[in-house]
Amino acid sequence: MTASKPLRLAFMGTPDFSVPVLKALVDAGHHVVAIYSQPPRKAGRGMELQRSPVHRLGDELGVEVRTPESLKGADEQAAFAALDLDIAIVVAYGLLLPKPVLDAPRLGCLNLHASLLPRWRGAAPIQRAIMAGDRETGVMVMQMDVGLDTGDVLAGEVVPITAETTAESLHDELAGIGAALMARTVKALEAGDIVARPQVAEGVTYARKIDKAEARIDWTKPASELDCHIRGLSPFPGAYFEIMRKGKPERVKVLRAVPVPVPVPVPESEPESVDGRGAPGTVLDDELTIACGEGALRLVSVQRAGKGRTSAEEFLRGFPLKPGDEIA
Repeated sequence: MTASKPLRLAFMGTPDFSVPVLKALVDAGHHVVAIYSQPPRKAGRGMELQRSPVHRLGDELGVEVRTPESLKGADEQAAFAALDLDIAIVVAYGLLLPKPVLDAPRLGCLNLHASLLPRWRGAAPIQRAIMAGDRETGVMVMQMDVGLDTGDVLAGEVVPITAETTAESLHDELAGIGAALMARTVKALEAGDIVARPQVAEGVTYARKIDKAEARIDWTKPASELDCHIRGLSPFPGAYFEIMRKGKPERVKVLRAVPVPVPVPVPESEPESVDGRGAPGTVLDDELTIACGEGALRLVSVQRAGKGRTSAEEFLRGFPLKPGDEIA
């Protein structure tokens, strides 16, 4: 059997999640002739223009990096077609690909998506899967079409979501698994050893982009639901509550919390008690356990605005909350 020759490909991606896939394709010996990424954006305290993680890697590799604002124009589409590609690999790029772009490579465009399609199509599949309390998720490679994550699936891998899973840990796990999966899929596709299968019609959900407003913790919800909410937003953008300090509200992110299964005793005179624990948002003990609509959450790791991650114990040294105090 003759060895397959390196494919001539373009890589289209932007954030950290995309980087392992690009590295895996380079390590597999494919010829990356161009990289597409989102344009540099202002970020950081100095609000200076910063290249995306994929852009920075492209510069290190010595590959041409293109950063168009859109691919809808005829000139951009012609420039893409002129690359004479075997295949294009898309991983969290951030731009929609028009049909002329999708059709230009000989083997089309493949996308790595961080969910078990058709569940959680869209922008934030990692966060939404955890926030919804899903027991499993995964990564899938699909042949792209003009729809939003609707293409035929070429390969996939399932990953469990545990009580310890956060958006950060799942992001890193799926990025590594996805990189290996994409490399295997590209090899199999070139050899003709893979069969595409249409996505099923049932179970379609959409992972809309995380709105900052929904990150605020609603203590009237059950502790189990809030645990998923917190882990799904940890560390960014971070589920948060507010507390008064020197007459002004200060935002505090909760990066890790543990549901408390056993009711925490509170005075019988406690008003508006819920499950004998106190009103939602009430501090129940000196370990930063907070009453919820059902049950309670013991906060483990928090982060004040402009500060680093800290334990609940350290936090309480600066905010001496006591049982009966309320947070919003």
